[in-house]
Amino acid sequence: MDSGFRRNDATRMDEKPNMNNPSTIDKLAMRQAFEKAAATYDEAAALQREAGQRLFERLDFLRDFQPEIIVDLGAGTGHFTHALLQKFKKANVIAFDVAQAMLKKAKKRGTFFHRPTLLCGEIEKLPLKDKSVDLLFSNFCLQWCTDLDQACQEFQRVLKPNAILLFTTFGPDTLKELRQSWLQADNNPHVNSFADLHDIGDALLRNGLANPVMDMEIFTLHYASVRDLMRELKMLGAHNVQSARSLQLTGKSHLQVMERHYETFRCDGQLPATYEVIYGHATAHPRQSYSVPFNPKIL
Repeated sequence: MDSGFRRNDATRMDEKPNMNNPSTIDKLAMRQAFEKAAATYDEAAALQREAGQRLFERLDFLRDFQPEIIVDLGAGTGHFTHALLQKFKKANVIAFDVAQAMLKKAKKRGTFFHRPTLLCGEIEKLPLKDKSVDLLFSNFCLQWCTDLDQACQEFQRVLKPNAILLFTTFGPDTLKELRQSWLQADNNPHVNSFADLHDIGDALLRNGLANPVMDMEIFTLHYASVRDLMRELKMLGAHNVQSARSLQLTGKSHLQVMERHYETFRCDGQLPATYEVIYGHATAHPRQSYSVPFNPKIL
């Protein structure tokens, strides 16, 4: 992978995915992928750290903001969980993730007296009390939702009045070269689909979150071969987990067709991979809460 991050203009190749379709993501496959990737995630997560750092720096603009309860949604191995612990030393920081193996890695980052609370669950049904959270910080978690409206309802439910949601997620131009190349080989979905910036903003408003601010930037990473890209996606736990994916092994001939087409994108000896990164910011305001049973699974 090229260690630099390049930005460029991109043309949309894909239709907007239906993020409220429960069949979009196979949650069991997604959870298993992240459990397996815990040991290799940090090695491959350069983009995740870069975009997350840019999101984290936005906290500097929230002057006099001293949250008591912070939840790092999709905490992974805890890189930003511990950055939040360092920035807000008096806060109770909760590392929340779907994969227990990721949370166990996050626990090892902290000192004995300065560790986060670990909480395992799914973003569409947060095991948190109503109106209990001052800050939801989420770096690349939202794209794994099967129901965007339900996730936004949960954000509104658990946030205190005027509390803050900050997040990154991937947009639909992410991995467009890989997606287009697979379409030359067969009609099966091989690349995860991602919601459009405007759809996410509409979902936030529709479910009671106020003042959403959305923006986007394009990162282009570079690889020696498409197999290097696919290997890195597996190391991240971010390979194809769509419910509609084929459960049979991809034939060698199909793989070769995909690779030949991807070669048409080669420039200066490298293969590009586009990532559309969406940044979002919203606040909660008073409204009737959506109560769910409070039954946390704390590690």
